[in-house]
Amino acid sequence: MNHRINPGDLLPFLNTVSKQAGDTLRSYFRGQFSVDRKNPGEKSIDIVTDADRASEEIILEAIRKEFPDHDILAEETLTEKTGSPWMWLVDPLDGTINFAHGIPFFAVSIALMEHGTVIGGMIHDPVHEESFWAFRGHGAFLNGDPIQVSTSDRLNRSIVATGFPYDRATSSNNNVAEFSRVVTRVQGIRRGGSAAMDLAYVSCGRIDGFWELKLNPWDMGAGMLLVEEAGGRTSDEIGKPTDPYTKYIVASNSLIHDLLLELLTVKE
Repeated sequence: MNHRINPGDLLPFLNTVSKQAGDTLRSYFRGQFSVDRKNPGEKSIDIVTDADRASEEIILEAIRKEFPDHDILAEETLTEKTGSPWMWLVDPLDGTINFAHGIPFFAVSIALMEHGTVIGGMIHDPVHEESFWAFRGHGAFLNGDPIQVSTSDRLNRSIVATGFPYDRATSSNNNVAEFSRVVTRVQGIRRGGSAAMDLAYVSCGRIDGFWELKLNPWDMGAGMLLVEEAGGRTSDEIGKPTDPYTKYIVASNSLIHDLLLELLTVKE
């Protein structure tokens, strides 16, 4: 398959698959599920549930059927590589800890890359029945309506979001210093527990900026595209354009981006 993929082909697929996966998550959320630690030891806080696995199985089966020659990078399984110019980034349940504790803030995130660039993606929130979608060069949408980033240009009038890595108790590179610098300069900070949802909220103007480190491609592939297509900016911690493989992501409405970077890169 060497032809280009257009929004008319991709949107129905993303919409159907993300909602099927989301319905599965919602059914588990209201019922029973088991929780396992991804790494051995009592100190491990990175977990996986039955719902993660069931959601991912639905998504991967659909991709393999519809796009059998595409590569896949999914959170709960090994990478499938065939040398294809296309690769899917799949997070079947972003916000697993929220999910496991009964907190209704989690999402399905699916993105498609072509030659290393994200060209389309969807973040589906099954609890609130919100689907955020973007295709490169075609804008960003929420349930079919166009969305754009906020217009706040001052930190003290901005709400920003962040998160902390799983190894925060054992690594000094844990975002605590950055958080301490930013929290006194902004109107408020939110720690939602789902990077995909945080990026989606930047794209529709609910929050003005977001930063986090040590994320994975499936956490932010769709969200980065949403922010960019909604008129925002994404970069690494020093302001350089980046991709889903970055280890430090900063996203904003673009107006507060440099102000946020200044705080994040202060040398102690």
